[in-house]
Amino acid sequence: MAPTAVLCGDVTVGDEARILFGAVLAAEGGEIQVGGRCIVMENAVLRGREGHPVTLGDHVLVGPHAHVNGATIDDDVFLATGVSVFPGARVGKGCEVRINGVVHVNSALREGVTVPIGWIAVGDPAELFPPEAHEELWPIQRRMDFPRTVFGIERAEMTMEKVARRYAERFGRHRDDRVLE
Repeated sequence: MAPTAVLCGDVTVGDEARILFGAVLAAEGGEIQVGGRCIVMENAVLRGREGHPVTLGDHVLVGPHAHVNGATIDDDVFLATGVSVFPGARVGKGCEVRINGVVHVNSALREGVTVPIGWIAVGDPAELFPPEAHEELWPIQRRMDFPRTVFGIERAEMTMEKVARRYAERFGRHRDDRVLE
């Protein structure tokens, strides 16, 4: 583990895995399990959350500035630079999510699927959309229920005040944390 990497909470790192400079693995009420021979590159963030732990299988590469939040990543997966994988998502064995690709909440990529650069995977099973296809992907995305999955709030009741309150409570848990040598 690099000296500037941060592991916080219930985090397990498998044999020969590498956590590089600036990476953050934060178990925010949900555990994080990193499999064997995984690489979590610079400034990547893995966040386990209540009801949505993070699991990386073996031989997973999480690229720089990627974000895996409450998701299950199977063996032999490549998540490129800037990828976002949201809570409840499942990425099957041998998948590739290329630069700035997105796997939306509660979506499931079947084994061996490649998400092209900047594209969005949404649904179960996931359908792939280019970034300009908002009108086509929105009906599926809406059904995946981001507000309830991520914030525990009904879409009709979601306000930024409620979101900020939930996050302030959740992230306030670390006020009394201490650095372990």
